[in-house]
Amino acid sequence: MRPRVLDYDVHSCSSYSASYLPENIKINNPQDQSSRWSSGSNNQMQYIMIKLHSMAVAHSITFGKYHKVHVCNLKEFKVFGGLTTSNMTELLHTGLRNDSEPETFLLKHKTNSVVFPCQYIKIVPLMAWGANFNFSVWHVEVKGVADPGLVQETYFQYINFRETESVRLCLKHFRQRNLTDAFEALQQRTNVQLEDPLLTKVYHELVIKGNFKRVEELMMEAAQLGLFDAYIQSYDYKPIWKRLNSNSHRQGLHHHHHFYHPYTEESPRHRGGHQMCIDTQGGYVYLMGGWDGVRDLADFWAYHIPSQKWILISADCSLQGGPSARSCHKICFSPQQKAIFLLGKYVDPEVRSKVDLSSDFWRFDIDPNSPPRGRWTKIAANTAAMNGPELIYDHQMCLDPVSQTLYVFGGRVVHLDKNVQHYSGLYSYHILSGIWRLLRTDGHPPPRQDGNTILRSRIGHSMLYDNVTRSLVIFAGQMNKDYLSDFYVYDIAADRVIEVCKDYNKQGGPEAGFTQRATVSPRCREIYVLSGLVKDRTLGAETFIQKHHESWAYLFDHGSWQKIFQNSSSEAGDPNESEPVPRYAHQLVYDDVNEVQYLFGGNPGEQGNMSKRLDDFWELRLYRPNSEEVIRRTRYLVRTQQFKELWATKNKQDQSSRALRFLQMELSSVLDQSSKAENEEFRTLIRGLL
Repeated sequence: MRPRVLDYDVHSCSSYSASYLPENIKINNPQDQSSRWSSGSNNQMQYIMIKLHSMAVAHSITFGKYHKVHVCNLKEFKVFGGLTTSNMTELLHTGLRNDSEPETFLLKHKTNSVVFPCQYIKIVPLMAWGANFNFSVWHVEVKGVADPGLVQETYFQYINFRETESVRLCLKHFRQRNLTDAFEALQQRTNVQLEDPLLTKVYHELVIKGNFKRVEELMMEAAQLGLFDAYIQSYDYKPIWKRLNSNSHRQGLHHHHHFYHPYTEESPRHRGGHQMCIDTQGGYVYLMGGWDGVRDLADFWAYHIPSQKWILISADCSLQGGPSARSCHKICFSPQQKAIFLLGKYVDPEVRSKVDLSSDFWRFDIDPNSPPRGRWTKIAANTAAMNGPELIYDHQMCLDPVSQTLYVFGGRVVHLDKNVQHYSGLYSYHILSGIWRLLRTDGHPPPRQDGNTILRSRIGHSMLYDNVTRSLVIFAGQMNKDYLSDFYVYDIAADRVIEVCKDYNKQGGPEAGFTQRATVSPRCREIYVLSGLVKDRTLGAETFIQKHHESWAYLFDHGSWQKIFQNSSSEAGDPNESEPVPRYAHQLVYDDVNEVQYLFGGNPGEQGNMSKRLDDFWELRLYRPNSEEVIRRTRYLVRTQQFKELWATKNKQDQSSRALRFLQMELSSVLDQSSKAENEEFRTLIRGLL
C-alpha cells in the first residue's frame, strides 16, 4: 500500500520560546518566520513529540523550512518512534541542509525483518547551524501506512515477536545458570525454541555429555546447512592486491610523447580520465581513451581475463569509423546486445570555440566470431537534438538489463563560457527504440511521486544498478564547491527518488568524496568504494589527494558501511609496491563471476609533476573466511577445550600423558600456522604442560 500523509497532534515538548509554540510545526508556512517551534534552551535535552491519530507504520518524515537560511535550523538531530512514550526505537539520525528546500528522510520501520508500528514520534535536536542558538523546527510531515487492517496485523506480529524474544532471553538465562527444570518447563509451556535444533544438540553433546567428537560432526552438518553464512558475512574484509601486466617498469612512467606507437605497446600506456567496462561472460575488460598528461587518447584495448593478456583493438578508433580521442567520457556494456555504448567527453576551454560541441553517441558491437574486435556505429551526432543530454563530462551511465535502458545522470555541460556551471539531469535511453527521456532536471521542483526529495545533479559521483530492487544507487560527488556525502535510490519502476541518507559520514561511512570509484556485487548485495579526492576541511573548498587509499563496503541488507582497508602512500612507480598508490581519475570494474576488481591508471596528484599519469594494472580480491576455514577454527576451539579438560584431570592415572599426546597429535593438526594468536595460545598450552 502506498504511504500517505499521517494526521497527528503535538503531544509534548521539552520547552519553547515566546510565541514559537510546538503546535506551529503542523502548519507549513515558510514565509512566516514565527511559524515554528523553537526550544527554550540549546542543550541536548530538548525534544518535541507528536502523537499520530492512530497507530501507523511510519515510512518517511519531511521537514519544511523557512524561505531563507536560518541559524536555528537543525544541523543534527535524531528521530525516535514507539507505541508508548517510555519505550522508543531510534528511527533516524541525520541533519538538515541550511537552505530553504524541504527535506524528506526514510524512517526505520523494521527490526529483525519484522515491521513495527508507531503511535508516538519524538524529534530530538542535537545541534543547530548557529553556535549557541536554540533549535527550531518549522514544519513536520510524516508519511506511512495507516490502514487499520494492515496496521493491526503488523501490531500483533510485532507483539508476538517481542514476546518470543523475551521468552528466548529467559530460556538463555535459565540454561546458562543450569536451571534445567525451569528451562524445560518454560519451553514446554510456550513451545518457543531457543535456537536452531542443531545448536541445541551441540549444547547437549558439548556441555552435558562432553562428547567432543560428536560436536565436531554436528558443526560439519551446520556448515552444510549454511548456518555459518551470517557469521561469515559479519567478518571484515581483508584486501589482497596483485599487480598485473602493464608497461610501467618495462618502459617507465614517462614515455616520450613524440614517439608513442600503440602498435608496439603490449598494454595501455599511462593515463587518467579513461573509461573501463567489463564483459564477465566473455571474459574481457575493455578500456578506451583517457588523458596521458599531454593529450587525449583514442586507443581501444581489451584485457582477456583467462589468458591475462592485453589486446589492442584499435590504436585510433576514429580511423575505424569510431569516436575521436577523448577523456572523462563514459562507456557501458550491455550483455544482451553484446555491445558497448559511449557518451560524452571533456573539451578544453581554450579550444571550445574552435570545435563542434555536439554530443555524439556511439555503439561498439562485438563480433561474436572474433571477440573482442567489432564495429563502431554512430547512433547520434548530437543527443541534445533527440531530447537527450548536451555534451557532458564526468557523468555516470549504467544499464537496466530488464528494460534494456541506459540511464545517464549528472555531469557538467561543456559550455562555450568556462565560467558557466551547468549540470546535467537524469536521462534514460531505450536501446531498442532509440528514444531519450528527461526524467529529472537539476534546479526544478521534484515530481509529485518524489515528495519533497530533490536529486541534485553533480560530477565525480557514483551511480550503480541494483538488480534486486531494480533501482539506481547514487551517492557522493561534487556540485559547485559542495562535496557531497548523500545517498539516493531511484526506483525505476515507480519513477521515484528516495533519499536514504543526507550524510553517510555521520553514520560511520567514508568522508565526502569526489572521483571515488564504486562497484556493486549482486550476489553479496554490497557496494565497494575506493576513495579518490576528499575535501580538506582546513582549506574550505580546496581539495587534496589523500596520502592513503581507503576502501569501504556498503551492505544493502543492513544499510551500513564497513571500512575494508586504509593503506599508506608509496612512491608512484615503485616496482616493489604491494598495493596501488593513492590516486584519482582512475577506473575500477568488478568481475562478479570471479569476484575480482580491476584497477587501472589514474592521476597520483604529485606536486610539481601535475602531468604525471599512471599505467599500473591491479587485481583486488576481498577475502573473508569460507565455511571450511570456519570449521577448522571451530575444531581448534573444541579440541582446545577438550585438552583443557584432559589437563584439568592430569592427577588421575595416565591423564597427563594422554593430554600431551592429544596436544601433539590432535590439536596441532588443526592449528593455523599463519595465525599469530593461535600459535601464541598453542605455546601457552605447551608451557602449561611443562
